[in-house]
Amino acid sequence: QVQLVESGGGLVQAGGSLRLSCRASGRTFSSYAMGWFRQAPGKEREFVAAISRSGRSTYSADSVKGRFTISRDNAKNTVYLQMNSLKSEDTAVYYCAADQVFSMVVVHTTQYEYDYWGQGTQVTVSS
Repeated sequence: QVQLVESGGGLVQAGGSLRLSCRASGRTFSSYAMGWFRQAPGKEREFVAAISRSGRSTYSADSVKGRFTISRDNAKNTVYLQMNSLKSEDTAVYYCAADQVFSMVVVHTTQYEYDYWGQGTQVTVSS
């Protein structure tokens, strides 16, 4: 089992940047494929980005491609989401998620594939 704690959210102006962090407990972080999702008020939770166990494979939603970058540091048990050129429509609660997998390169893009979730961190982009 793994526990996930997000940080780094806040209020930023449109065009600005934020870096979200998600730190996992336990000694087997490298066994987990990781993902970021977000949920805006009144909307469904949606996929943002995912990264494989090794970090060699990543995938991002079309809405954030070229602006957001997912990465991980297995030595620090942490996955990051670097968000640049933020827009008002990026305003949401951002969640990280983990799924224990065998493959070193698989990424998951649907929330149903993840077993563990953090509590979320609010990102607000003012226009």
